[in-house]
Amino acid sequence: MQVGVLTVLLGDQPLEDALKYLDEIGVDAVEIACGGFVGDDHLSTDEYLGDEEAQAKLLEGLAGYDMDLAALATHNNPIHPDRERAEADNRQLRNAIKLASQLGVDTVVGFSGLPGGSPSAQVPNWITAPWPTEHAEALEYQWDIAIDYWSDLAEFADDHEINVAVEMHPNMLVHEPHGLLKLREATNDRIGANVDPSHLYWQGISIPDTIRLLGEENAIHHFHAKDTKVYDEQVRTHGVLDTQSYADVAERSWIFRSVGYGHSEEHWKDLVSVLRMVGYDGVLSIEHEDALASPNEGLEKAVDILQRAAFRESPGDAYWT
Repeated sequence: MQVGVLTVLLGDQPLEDALKYLDEIGVDAVEIACGGFVGDDHLSTDEYLGDEEAQAKLLEGLAGYDMDLAALATHNNPIHPDRERAEADNRQLRNAIKLASQLGVDTVVGFSGLPGGSPSAQVPNWITAPWPTEHAEALEYQWDIAIDYWSDLAEFADDHEINVAVEMHPNMLVHEPHGLLKLREATNDRIGANVDPSHLYWQGISIPDTIRLLGEENAIHHFHAKDTKVYDEQVRTHGVLDTQSYADVAERSWIFRSVGYGHSEEHWKDLVSVLRMVGYDGVLSIEHEDALASPNEGLEKAVDILQRAAFRESPGDAYWT
């Protein structure tokens, strides 16, 4: 396994400087954003797609620090009810897939997207309950839209030999593992999961059980190392569907944390172990969104824990049996 970083948190500095810093703190691989909600500070598809010279320079820069390029990221909504927005996001996702193929990367990370609740809708609509019954009908409509879009996108990804790692995220249609498997079953095996525990913790979803469930279907394409702390005293009055600003850290029911600050180091070692059990031996890509820690300090603490948790060697034969 490799300890990696989604470089968005270092987007205010040139990639060369970011790579030098990441190498110094013991990072093995990077996931680079190339559009959508995560931006494209380090990798613009408009600039790099089809430009062999720019791509070669990027890869040479990575090789200079012995840094692997684990994935590209473009989080957006290609099934947005606004047709112009959907077309732009679809184009960006497909460009990311094409660029990944040109760079020799096998994974693109993103969202499932979320439609509106009807053909006349103008904004996305996240359905969280089946009643009143028009909500159940809206959800059925949304799945029809998603399966139609993703069936075509999955074929496009297969043509380019790219895995699309869908991040299970609230306010997106696919926000939990059964929804991910439903989308995968309706498309092809190029569609899999980016397991980001942070979005699952506050929903009450078990991460080890999620890893096992998805691992049984060989459906884990990527892993984000990001923690969440749930504050029970706030949950008791606000619930977990907390719409307060992320900046109101003292009032929220939950907040994103650096690895080890929402759950123990022992817990993270268990996650790494279960990942190995199901055959995932890829990158543990740190995504820093901790409002209580600076980007550098939060990142370095996460790297410290994951370096102790990650397995570097194959287990070998069970010689004691």
